[in-house]
Amino acid sequence: LQELGTESPLREDVEEIRKAGERAAALTRQLLAFSRKQILKPVVLDLDAVVADLEKMVRRLIGEDIEMLVLPEPDLGSVKADAGQIEQVIMNLVINARDAMPRGGKLMIETSNAEMDDSYIRRHPGAMNGSYVCLAVSDTGTGMDRETQSRIFEPFFTTKGPGKGTGLGLSTVYGIVKQSGGYISVDSELGRGTSFRVYLPRVLDSDEADPSTKASQPSIGMETVLLAEDEEGLRVLAKRILKARGYVVLEASSGEEALRIAQTHLGPIHLLLTDAVMPGMGGSDVAARIPADRPQTRVLYMSGYTDDAVVRHGLLEAGTAAFIQKPFTTQALADKVRAVLDGRGTRDL
Repeated sequence: LQELGTESPLREDVEEIRKAGERAAALTRQLLAFSRKQILKPVVLDLDAVVADLEKMVRRLIGEDIEMLVLPEPDLGSVKADAGQIEQVIMNLVINARDAMPRGGKLMIETSNAEMDDSYIRRHPGAMNGSYVCLAVSDTGTGMDRETQSRIFEPFFTTKGPGKGTGLGLSTVYGIVKQSGGYISVDSELGRGTSFRVYLPRVLDSDEADPSTKASQPSIGMETVLLAEDEEGLRVLAKRILKARGYVVLEASSGEEALRIAQTHLGPIHLLLTDAVMPGMGGSDVAARIPADRPQTRVLYMSGYTDDAVVRHGLLEAGTAAFIQKPFTTQALADKVRAVLDGRGTRDL
């Protein structure tokens, strides 16, 4: 994508591929989070921006027989939540609405600022006073009776036929909203459609905005990096990222090969960028056996595990190593490499 010019006819398609990859990574984080193997990362979000980013994919998902309206709030407040989780909420509600309109209809996605007062709370047990941002997903579908509405957030409860639903979509939405400190309500009537309203607490600190939305300067250098990664696709990609930013890259497909390079390379090695877990010799073993005449070589570990999990498994010692979690973006890897080489946030190993 970075190599395509701004006028390239391929740019829009490749941008969609990038977004799809990011959503796949986000979904993986959600699955790990629900199995207690991942740490969620709430950031300050603009819900209008999240909806706009998903809009093209949603339009493809619902089909041509459903009319879609997106009504953003011009002065919408911010919320603090995990971006991947909020995307999951929107997609689950959209899919639910689509399935409720087998013969077509209208889907509406709205955002607004909202205040919950005592009167609202009396009518909606579980709601709490405060300022919120509301995301509403409404449809003109089949609707639900009161008994169905009372059970829709139960795990594995579904009104869909065999093989057409897991019964986990709305229970997942409910869990995410509650975990984010919010509230969800549903209004529905048989034959007249359904409206879900998700309320997330409004926040004022815009300085904590999602770092991925902020402009970033290229992280460049001319140091030598020893790259140890047993997965070929990731190794080739990391090498391209680093070489494009001026680094000299020494490539190793295993810990043993990385150690041989460290022992025989005549020039300096400024950084060992290594997978923490590899068949045979892992990253920490390579780092421990780097020759004594390379005391200034810094180490950056990467892994599909979280940093906490890596420490708990005894692969790294807590507090001593720089770490980047897979999957990472091009910019995230470049920034982390530059930070470690500059001595920010880690110490020599």
